Amino acid sequence: MLSTDTWLKIICSMMINAILFGVGIVTVLMVPAFSDNLKIWIPVVVVVSFAVAPLLAGYVARRMRLRNWGKKQWRNGDLISG
Repeated sequence: MLSTDTWLKIICSMMINAILFGVGIVTVLMVPAFSDNLKIWIPVVVVVSFAVAPLLAGYVARRMRLRNWGKKQWRNGDLISG
């Protein structure tokens, strides 16, 4: 059975991957300079979003666990939670 931290990282990675892919594909499709080489840029967006998502998910998932906050930090919040 996988740990809670692993499940959080997997779920966060999927959501972050979707956001990164969406932003990347809209950028590629909207910028006229990229329109000549869509066969190159679309796979690049897919690979980059798959590569970067787990790295960002590790940071976000860590902040989702209450035990990783102190009582003082829980009251103050941070950049992600506000």
